[in-house]
Amino acid sequence: MNTYAADVIIVGGGFMGAATAFFLRKRGVSVILLERGLIGQQASGVNFGNVRRQGRHFEQLPLAQRSHEIWGKLKELIGEDVEFLVSGNMRAAYTDSHVERMETYVRDAKPHGMELELISGRGLRERFPYLGPNIKMASYLHDDGHANPRLAAPAFGRAAVREGAQVFENTEIVNIEKEGVDFRVTAADGRIFRAPAVQISAGAWGDRLSAAFGEPVPMLAKSPQMCVTEPVPYAIGPAIGVPSAIKEEIIYFRQVKRGNIVIGGCAHGPADIDARRVQVLPENTLLQFKHLQRVVPALNRLHIIRVWGGIEGYMQDERPVMGPSVRVPGLYYAFGFSGHGFQLGPGVGEVMAELIHTGATSTPISQYSIGRFTEPAVHAAA
Repeated sequence: MNTYAADVIIVGGGFMGAATAFFLRKRGVSVILLERGLIGQQASGVNFGNVRRQGRHFEQLPLAQRSHEIWGKLKELIGEDVEFLVSGNMRAAYTDSHVERMETYVRDAKPHGMELELISGRGLRERFPYLGPNIKMASYLHDDGHANPRLAAPAFGRAAVREGAQVFENTEIVNIEKEGVDFRVTAADGRIFRAPAVQISAGAWGDRLSAAFGEPVPMLAKSPQMCVTEPVPYAIGPAIGVPSAIKEEIIYFRQVKRGNIVIGGCAHGPADIDARRVQVLPENTLLQFKHLQRVVPALNRLHIIRVWGGIEGYMQDERPVMGPSVRVPGLYYAFGFSGHGFQLGPGVGEVMAELIHTGATSTPISQYSIGRFTEPAVHAAA
């Protein structure tokens, strides 16, 4: 029976797990990264790819800003290109209620270090002539952008290996238990992994693992619905989104340099975490295409060439679980990012590595503690 040991074991090889492994190695901490399938194969590799700070809850901005700094030097840091484009990020509004919420958000974002630009009227038409006539206003952040999610997590995984991490793909975990000062992680094929610290970054499956340690959380698995069009001449710079209180009106899209337009939003589909299968519902794809034309009418004749979905974990309060266990020393969590995790990936990895290595972090994450779901935490809040 083969036994492997390290300072830290990370269970789950998505963006958060791979980035944490990389940054732990940069700190000289030995690490084992375990992934049931392939690195980045689940939600980390099939999401929209938005690298945005705009539109986030303000309490999340310190983490997003830290991640933003890493994205800016990512190619030099990990030695690979993940097709990150600093193309800007736009949120468009075509109702008076949209405009009012947008103006409030832009005003309230300034104290958090985000200087968003409000654009309307002639200025909007001159800078973005492809927008439809019903778009009344847009908020714009010039140094956000988008990247290829299929490349990001695997690139961090390879970079972690080059730094000395042990990465085990196609490794099904059947048990995690605390034995004295160490954790014992057992694989389906009998291999044993030992470390005094474990991080659970298992995405939509994270709540099952946390529940095994007496820390269940209210998380639901859903499938974002995505599609991509045939390539057309490159003309749309920023990633564009339309926020709405009506879920079916939410649309976001981006154009890659090859010319294809990636589209998401409007609705979720069913996700089966046991079978690891999702459904892309045709009515969702048609609804996306309808709202895409509402924002950019010239796209009304494009052909959709592929659809896909993924399995993502959505927390009831839309906040991730991030930080140490409140019950088990040496146990850490980073999962449940509720469809907002891609931009945060590098920052989460650096923060978790800092926390595991030093016991603290300079970026506030206490609001994401799993302790908020325990009975004492609920009474304290009351």
